[in-house]
Amino acid sequence: MLDRLTPVDSSFLYLEGPVTAMHVGSVLVFDTPEEGFDYETLLDLVSNRMAYVHRYRQRVRQVPAGLGGPVWVDDADFDLTYHVRRSGLPRPGTMEQLSEFVARIQSRLLDRERPLWEVYLVEGLQDDRFAIVTKTHQAMVDGVHGLDMGQVILDASPTDVAPIVQTWTPAPEPSDVELLTRSAISTVTSPRRLWDGVRGGFTDLRHTGAKVAEVGRQAGTALVRTAASPAPHTPLNALVGSARRVRLIDLDLEDFRAVRRRKFGAGDLGHVTVNDVVLATLTGALREWLMTRGEPISAASTLRAMVPLSVEDAAGDSHVGGPVVAAFVDLPIGEPSPAMRLQQVSFRMVKQLSDGRAIGAAGLAGLAGFAAPTLHSMAARAASAMSRRMFNLVISNVPGPQEARYAGPARLIASYPVIPLAQGQALAVGLTSYDGQVHLGLNADRDAMTDLEVLAECIDSALAELVAGDD
Repeated sequence: MLDRLTPVDSSFLYLEGPVTAMHVGSVLVFDTPEEGFDYETLLDLVSNRMAYVHRYRQRVRQVPAGLGGPVWVDDADFDLTYHVRRSGLPRPGTMEQLSEFVARIQSRLLDRERPLWEVYLVEGLQDDRFAIVTKTHQAMVDGVHGLDMGQVILDASPTDVAPIVQTWTPAPEPSDVELLTRSAISTVTSPRRLWDGVRGGFTDLRHTGAKVAEVGRQAGTALVRTAASPAPHTPLNALVGSARRVRLIDLDLEDFRAVRRRKFGAGDLGHVTVNDVVLATLTGALREWLMTRGEPISAASTLRAMVPLSVEDAAGDSHVGGPVVAAFVDLPIGEPSPAMRLQQVSFRMVKQLSDGRAIGAAGLAGLAGFAAPTLHSMAARAASAMSRRMFNLVISNVPGPQEARYAGPARLIASYPVIPLAQGQALAVGLTSYDGQVHLGLNADRDAMTDLEVLAECIDSALAELVAGDD
């Protein structure tokens, strides 16, 4: 049987264009271990782990004449050294230089004739560090057959990296005639496949739209109500080009926890979550950034964020793989008081989660192929499947492990997600908490966000404002 892409996975291939790359990135920064970490070590590590993720040796093949959706086939000419690359910064490389490198490579489309992923070893970082930068297409990362490479190479303890015997042999690639024959057989034996095959190509996009509507009904018509009130037009909604700006930011997780624990005046914010503090910080930063641009802001001004969330499960744990919801949150950028912004954000999040306005994990799976190991990819997939008029930006906040992780013998210091931009949206924000820190990746259109550095500085000042507790 043919290994078909699902209609949703196919839609990410159809939606991709010269200015809308549909891959998710990550920037992993490591301390160099005493024994060193070189390109050959990374090659061996990736080669060993690909045995568990077969999708990384497969490429997409189109059925001739569009008589059926695209399929996965083994890449008979698979070349690991094409996908695992080596680069370097002029020593001592700064985080600003690393950000510029990431912006350049993340804007480039992946080669459709090869498996849809790349990994870069970036040497020369200051403080005797190096980075591993990943790019994985959203069509690959479904959480079942494909996981993000940034997750696959990490372990809970240091490990020796020794090459293992590779026993993988590619299955013979079907000819055009075989593809047509197999596609015909599969559609005849499955009415659903017949329906999908007849619709073909761009009809998959309509299937995605139907899924959106279906999930909206299942989630208390959340999407219907959101669509009925389009997001306000802001400088974040602009025609985007292919070039990007990236900014990588480190914050202290304890600062967010301290704000969460505080009582502001007579108001007890015991219901506030760390994610609420994150959103309130970004609200304050966006407010300050818009004011530096001279944008008109009234007391009622808001920005709408699409926020996929990982929440506590029945055991009280919050972790990757736990329950997930997606919410549409109107951020109160018109509110001058940091404490009031936090209260309003927290209230709106509680309302989203309590009255059916958030999409639950099961519904989100139907919408965008969600799988627990790839939460940031889920955010990007969900954003791409929805109309850009429904929200102004994506904020993907994934709680990560608070214990050290390792790639072979190298200890992970920081993990920054890079969320792709949707059409008409100039900024996407990814956050990952890890080992006592919160790491932000700001991915922005290069022309629309020439002042991305200003926004980054506003994030620092907005958090400091909340920590100080002064209004």
